[in-house]
Amino acid sequence: MPGSGTDSTKPWASGGPLVILVEPQLGQNIGSAARAMGNFGLSRLRIVNPREGWPNEQARIFSAGADRILAEATLYPDLRSALAGVNYAFAATARERGMAKPVLGADAVAQETRSRLAGGEDVALIFGRERTGLYTEEVSLCDAILTLPVNPAFASLNLAMCVAVAGYEWFKAESEGALPFAPPDRSPLADKGDLFAFFDHLEGALEQSGFFRSPEKAPSTIRNLRNIFHRLGLTRQDLATLHGAVTALEEGRAGREARKLENNARAAARKGGGPQGPAPSAQEEPSGPAAGGERPPERDAP
Repeated sequence: MPGSGTDSTKPWASGGPLVILVEPQLGQNIGSAARAMGNFGLSRLRIVNPREGWPNEQARIFSAGADRILAEATLYPDLRSALAGVNYAFAATARERGMAKPVLGADAVAQETRSRLAGGEDVALIFGRERTGLYTEEVSLCDAILTLPVNPAFASLNLAMCVAVAGYEWFKAESEGALPFAPPDRSPLADKGDLFAFFDHLEGALEQSGFFRSPEKAPSTIRNLRNIFHRLGLTRQDLATLHGAVTALEEGRAGREARKLENNARAAARKGGGPQGPAPSAQEEPSGPAAGGERPPERDAP
């Protein structure tokens, strides 16, 4: 059942590079990172020595439905062992480490990752501790640095936010920027005949309401009004709506109520088989025995 943009009936996007979290401190951040991974089609999670142990109930809660990523996550005692089978690794850091390594933004990392995965290599994105990030020794185990253009006076990102930014760029590159939905098809554009009929309706209503107070200015005012609507590229549905709006203003509330009552009366007449004439008046019943009444008692003759 779709909700908040989530539709569990659709296939779950998966794959992409590995995500490795090094000694994450809070289960909440692990769960939030897993949620971000699920948002952007990343499914392979490795966790190095989580401080609060594993499994973690807070991680499950904060994953907000990305339980499968947590269920399939694997644990490692250190980054060296977590890099087993990886051909190329990017270390996420906000600090310059004085190392002769390529430094790339998240968008360039996504493109490089796509290329390497297509060539059969396995790629990992490495994220460090919430408080201190990756140690310099850990960065030295990686092939390149992933960093983001952030405020240098406040460069530290939340762990899950950093995973989300990298994941977003990955999924955008992988999907070639395709958006999940497009605007609905519009009604066909109105032709000139439809547009001119609306102009006649609108201008007639304005004339009746006394809008054109100066006869000398009326032609230029009408041209301005027409040009407003010409610029909008109105559809047939747009014109139908505008016709209805002008009609409602012409009638006012009392007029609309009267029209509603008239329409209801017509509908009732059609349902009843047509209009009915007045009902015949009841005839007076005859009195006396013929009517089945009792005969009044006879008096004795004198």
